[in-house]
Amino acid sequence: MIRVGINGYGTIGKRVADAVRAQPDMTVHGVAKRSPDYVAVGAAEAEYPVYAADEDRTDGFREIGIDLAGMVDDLVAESDVIVDATPSGIGAQNRPLYERHETPALFQGGEDATVAEVSFNARANYDEAEDADYVRVVSCNTTGLSRFLAPLYENYGIEKARVTLVRRGGDPNQTGRGPINDAVPDPVSIPSHHGPDVQTVFPELDIDTIGLKVPTTMMHLHTVNVTLENAPEDIAAVREQLQDEDRLLTIPEYAGIDGAGTLKDFALDAGRPRGDIWENCIWEESLTLEGNDLYCMQAIHQESDVVPENVDAIRALTGHLPGPESRALTNETLGIDSGRLSKRDELAIDRQTAD
Repeated sequence: MIRVGINGYGTIGKRVADAVRAQPDMTVHGVAKRSPDYVAVGAAEAEYPVYAADEDRTDGFREIGIDLAGMVDDLVAESDVIVDATPSGIGAQNRPLYERHETPALFQGGEDATVAEVSFNARANYDEAEDADYVRVVSCNTTGLSRFLAPLYENYGIEKARVTLVRRGGDPNQTGRGPINDAVPDPVSIPSHHGPDVQTVFPELDIDTIGLKVPTTMMHLHTVNVTLENAPEDIAAVREQLQDEDRLLTIPEYAGIDGAGTLKDFALDAGRPRGDIWENCIWEESLTLEGNDLYCMQAIHQESDVVPENVDAIRALTGHLPGPESRALTNETLGIDSGRLSKRDELAIDRQTAD
């Protein structure tokens, strides 16, 4: 069993902890928290050993009835691998701690790419992380773009990718970012940081990105235009290839899913924990082919799409399983079934034909 320590138990950390717990080859050795708040109480109620990240706050944990398992230094020393899920910029400050204990670690996409040897996406470059000690799981948007672009790159080649990212203003619990009533270029310069970040996974890819923020906490929305080097036979061929990809969920017209709100409702109805959507959500109606130019729109759930990538990165770092086997196991244990809607679509068509 891989003993996984999770340093930072917030939006990403708590989801990664639950995903790790679901794996047959991993165990959550403990989670490190800085603040003795409701999230720390939730960690204790979930029976995760809680470690304190700040010596000065240990009394606060005890005052709310949390018996600490130790300090974050202990967690790092006792774990086989650390998932650093601390706020942006803190992970880089934590790397010397991991180096001191010779504990492999993976960081999140909010860190600069220089924090690790590899910027990781399970679909695109799993093998590159197998010889690394430090890996950075790229951000939610970069994860989504890498998943979408990888099969196109492999099957047709990509001459140029152009993406506009309509980004949520903040996560639901980030009250400090609102209330807001605006649409803000973020950044106003072009390209946004997302294109260069995708290039840390696909170094040869020619990609431009534009970003803006809007007043919602739901999901990100990407409008994508990819100029392919070789034209597909037709749009149906592209659609079938995307449907065959794990972690890409194509949304058929019959489903009536017209936005992020209905996607979240769909996830809750499906019994997803916290209404999480681990897959890219691609509207089939938006898939359009004009010559060599492919267009589409996809939604990315910023709180959760990197979670399966973290699980796979743990296996890559520890050399536990090859990429395809790890992805398949992660998908199975988390209940990721990208064919759910398309299978129902086929069933509906069969019924119509029978009638």
